[in-house]
Amino acid sequence: MKNVFLESHNIKNLHFGFGQFNYHLIKGLYQAEIDDFKMTLHAKNLSKLKDEFGNYFDYKKYQSFRRYPLLRIRKKYDLWHSLNQNIKIEPYHNIPYLLTVHDVNFIEEESSDMDHERNVRFREKLERSHAITYISNFAKASTHKYFDVPNVPEYVIYNGNPIREVTLPENHQPKQISKKPYLFSIGEFTPRKNFHTLVEMLALLPDFNLILSGNNNTAYADGKLAATIQKHNLQDRVIITGKIGDLDKQYYLQNCAAFVFPSLREGFGIPPIEAMRFGKPVFLSHNTSLPEIGGEHAFFWEHYDPKYMAQVVENGMHTFETNRETYENAYIKRAQSFDWNATAKQYEDVYRRLLGF
Repeated sequence: MKNVFLESHNIKNLHFGFGQFNYHLIKGLYQAEIDDFKMTLHAKNLSKLKDEFGNYFDYKKYQSFRRYPLLRIRKKYDLWHSLNQNIKIEPYHNIPYLLTVHDVNFIEEESSDMDHERNVRFREKLERSHAITYISNFAKASTHKYFDVPNVPEYVIYNGNPIREVTLPENHQPKQISKKPYLFSIGEFTPRKNFHTLVEMLALLPDFNLILSGNNNTAYADGKLAATIQKHNLQDRVIITGKIGDLDKQYYLQNCAAFVFPSLREGFGIPPIEAMRFGKPVFLSHNTSLPEIGGEHAFFWEHYDPKYMAQVVENGMHTFETNRETYENAYIKRAQSFDWNATAKQYEDVYRRLLGF
């Protein structure tokens, strides 16, 4: 029976986008009940995966030394799927190869020198690909902008929404809550997420607090963000939770006044569609993939002047409140259109084409 190798070792990082992508795609493929080809998961901690998925998948333990060319995996799988563009683990042999591109943000964040190691490695991944999938049209367009993409089949397959159903118990409450209406955002605390602009905006929105969740063990959190909070004396109105679990995230989404996401660069943008699942107004940067993902009922910032951002929120909240039922229904409908089972089925179809079914 033919076997697809899923280079999925990033599944260990479930608090980050790649980890979420790995887990939810694998879960969707499991629920697809494929019985005419096998799939092999590649991960460091196999016991948790085996407990959840049993013998549906084959398993191979991740070893970091496999990144070195002479020590690469030599088994000739019928198809190798590299689940993101940053993976250093590659097959030893030239076998059918599918690459999923989430973004090429490293061009702006690391180096625009096309001879830089990161860019060379990505170009090599493109050149060995027999097909390429992208998580958004923006990811596809930006890849073509900076790189010569080989003449192979290309597919845009949207991510699903991790929150398909609201599973929040009525009595659940996080340790940190706001005593007045609050705006909510989530993500790793990096310059790309642009959280400090929310703090500057908050100084002009006295009726709201701001809750920020995600990995805040970063230089940006301790530097630019902390300095902005102190500058505006907003220590009592900005609540930083750190990493949170699914139930806390659902609580903050269900109870926020609005979801705010001023990110500078996204390949897709899952948090906004999670917020939409709760019928919440979403305020997003009008750049990269976010207009594509946010849709016609999202509210957008064209730039980050604090007065302008605050005005967009005030106007948007008025529009939302005066058309609440229409907007809530539109948000929920859009959120439910991003479905991991449907996403997995599209990947299954790509696998079948490359396997020659």
